[in-house]
Amino acid sequence: MAPSARRRLPELRLAVQYPGGNEGAPTRPQLRRWVRAACAIPAEVTLRFVGDEEGRNLNRDYRGKDYATNVLSFPYESGTRVCGDLVLCLPVVAREAAEQGKPAEAHYAHMVVHGMLHLQGYDHETSQADAERMEAIEREILAGLGYPDPYG
Repeated sequence: MAPSARRRLPELRLAVQYPGGNEGAPTRPQLRRWVRAACAIPAEVTLRFVGDEEGRNLNRDYRGKDYATNVLSFPYESGTRVCGDLVLCLPVVAREAAEQGKPAEAHYAHMVVHGMLHLQGYDHETSQADAERMEAIEREILAGLGYPDPYG
């Protein structure tokens, strides 16, 4: 394919932080692929992988829920450009994958896609219709990446 015929991808600035180490975490190329699949406009995103304590503290401080959760989204800008942070709690995502009988990679992909949709204004907590819409988009993106239905 000629260079001019290639599809030009939107700009993506992606920072990845593994403050406790990256054992069991997805690789940077995987993360870049998942973020791109979930965002068709320019984006500046930081992905931070944390342990239970930091995950719990952030969830308590920002959502008023005193437990570690799988993914937290902190949007800064949305519209023509997506800017924000995603925080994934390594032990929670790994535990959920095992409990649900899913490959860890597929669950991490789902959590990154889910978080990216939150950065773009999608919300599953306001209404059942919004939740169904968001889940349908997640299913479509993940199928395009070769992963099974995360809700099936």
